[in-house]
Amino acid sequence: MAFGDLKTEKGVQELNTFLADHSYIQGYTPSQADVDTLNKLAKAPAAQHANALRWYNHIKSFSAEELKSFGASGACPMKTATTTTAAADDDDDDVDLFASDDEEESAEAAKVREERLKAYNEKKSKKPELIAKSSILLDVKPWDDETDMKELEKQVRTVVMDGLLWGASKLVPVGYGINKLQIMCVIEDVKVSVDELVEKIQEFEDFVQSVDIAAFNKI
Repeated sequence: MAFGDLKTEKGVQELNTFLADHSYIQGYTPSQADVDTLNKLAKAPAAQHANALRWYNHIKSFSAEELKSFGASGACPMKTATTTTAAADDDDDDVDLFASDDEEESAEAAKVREERLKAYNEKKSKKPELIAKSSILLDVKPWDDETDMKELEKQVRTVVMDGLLWGASKLVPVGYGINKLQIMCVIEDVKVSVDELVEKIQEFEDFVQSVDIAAFNKI
């Protein structure tokens, strides 16, 4: 997907327009195309390019190792980890843990077997654990058109949880002069409960009428 020179305002605008209807540059999961596009940007998109800024913050939330794992073929981290695990398992298959030519296992064979088991268990324990993440777009609705939306967003961003990263946001008209706040966040699934996150935002009762999940994507 070509967007022109992404170091110019025109190129960033084209990227922002494309991301209005797409979560990623290609497909439904992060890929090498997202990494390549990110590297072509001179800096983070300006606030008026809300879609591009949301995408930029999301891709930047990945570690360097996770970005590398996308691969040139566009594989997502989970697929790459699965492939790596399968390859490691193939290596494990080469180790015959219970091989013995004799019906009765000799003392030497038992020692070798124990050493192989120990090495096998150590190898398994060193495999990196996959961190499951989700990308969530929240609709935060105020009570009326007199609600200070800047203060509302400020309050929302004060919610701090281990495994929670706030991203881009924008105001979306809902009618009668009322705007809702759309705000993106990325969470680590094992650390952050979506229900708990919604409850914490709804505790700002002076500003928030309700919170809805507009989009939820596993990463």
